[in-house]
Amino acid sequence: MGKYLRKKILIYIITFFVAVSIDWAIPRFMPGNPVSLLLSRFSGLPEATEKLNTYFTKAFGLDQPLWKQYVNFWISLFKGDLGVSVFLYPKSVVDIIKGSILYDIVLLVPAIILSWFAGNKLGALAAINKKTDNSIIPFFFFLTSSPYFWMAMLMAWFLGFMIPIFPLSGAYSYTMTPSFTLEFILDFLYHLALPFLSLFLVMMGGWAIGMRNMIIYEMGSNYSKYMEALGASDKLIRRYAFRNAILPQVTGLALQLGTIILGSLTTQSVFSYPGLGFLLLQAIQNQDYFLIQGIFLVIVIMVLAGNFIVDVIYVFIDPRIRYSYVEEV
Repeated sequence: MGKYLRKKILIYIITFFVAVSIDWAIPRFMPGNPVSLLLSRFSGLPEATEKLNTYFTKAFGLDQPLWKQYVNFWISLFKGDLGVSVFLYPKSVVDIIKGSILYDIVLLVPAIILSWFAGNKLGALAAINKKTDNSIIPFFFFLTSSPYFWMAMLMAWFLGFMIPIFPLSGAYSYTMTPSFTLEFILDFLYHLALPFLSLFLVMMGGWAIGMRNMIIYEMGSNYSKYMEALGASDKLIRRYAFRNAILPQVTGLALQLGTIILGSLTTQSVFSYPGLGFLLLQAIQNQDYFLIQGIFLVIVIMVLAGNFIVDVIYVFIDPRIRYSYVEEV
């Protein structure tokens, strides 16, 4: 297992370096100048514009050549300094992200875990029951083919406008102050319902279709037919089929983490949910280099950390991984 983990860690370090380098480069090649947007706040002081332009350009390090900006970026990154936001000047990027990342965790973790378990369970049920298969699989195809932002708009229109059960925007009522009180928690969960449902339904449809197809494939494989010929019960055959079918689903979870997180970004924008997605939209609109690269850095870390956790879990659920490394020793 040590050899397996060392190999994976090396791959993740290389991936992190490449992804963060691209993260640094993309905002700087965007059209426009973030300092010009910041100076628009001082439009009433035309005599100070030139001095402020020089000051902010130097303060953000934009007067230096690109190669030096890149080196300084990595030096600051290892010190835990992501710079100062242009859009929300003079707040630091780290403090801004700290205020938003908790909203992402509360939204993403339950949606990913619950949709994975529910989708696999329903998909397995559909694979072994023809009536269930015919009744729910078309619905799952509809869910998995729906873009995240489209499902979010559909939920907002149906459950927020046509049948106004849930609020359309925000993470809590504007009259409330965030606190660990029962009243605030219930209000927060009430506002969380639509973003959660939007992500949950799309993901659940994908997991259900995948598990249903894998169970059907495993039930028709040679080992299943051999067990049936030996007189094994259908329950036992289905149990082995489920064990083998769950492995590709775990792999799919690792591969889909990036898509899921990006899907949550668009969902947050629809509901004005104050997570990293809504913050990223504001940063892009205001050409905030440092906030954009800070948010993408967190997204990269979240995706890589999630994939690494899945890789570790895979060692325990798939003996072929362990045996392949034992044979190489």
